[in-house]
Amino acid sequence: MNIPIKIKKLCDKAIIPTYGTPMSAGADIYALLDEEITINPGEAVMIHSGISMAIPEGYVGLIFARSSLAKNKGLAPSNKVGVIDSDYRGEIMTHLLNHSSTPQTLAPGDRVAQMVIVPYIFGEFEEAESLDETARGQGGYGSTGR
Repeated sequence: MNIPIKIKKLCDKAIIPTYGTPMSAGADIYALLDEEITINPGEAVMIHSGISMAIPEGYVGLIFARSSLAKNKGLAPSNKVGVIDSDYRGEIMTHLLNHSSTPQTLAPGDRVAQMVIVPYIFGEFEEAESLDETARGQGGYGSTGR
């Protein structure tokens, strides 16, 4: 299913997101840089994209690491998954963290993240005196692997 998403270039050099293949779930987000930058081990840098967008109501843009960038350079979003709400109209940015032990370089126009547009359900939270019992109960982290 295709849904139209309006995108505004905030800078002439900005690159509109693209899909790598016709079946790709994530659209690549490109770095808007004037020159190459180096990210040192353990350092995080905010990378601008130069675009903003109007994600339709009922959908959210989720920003994930690009597997090749994480595997080959150790670079991934510092917050693991970014959330772009449908009412946000600011610039899309990615805070990339260098998880590797060596400095990593990014060039203008490099693909730095991928965005997946997904529908979501807006929960209506209701306070309750009790909850339905389940077999799992209060078993938390690691409790289902025993």
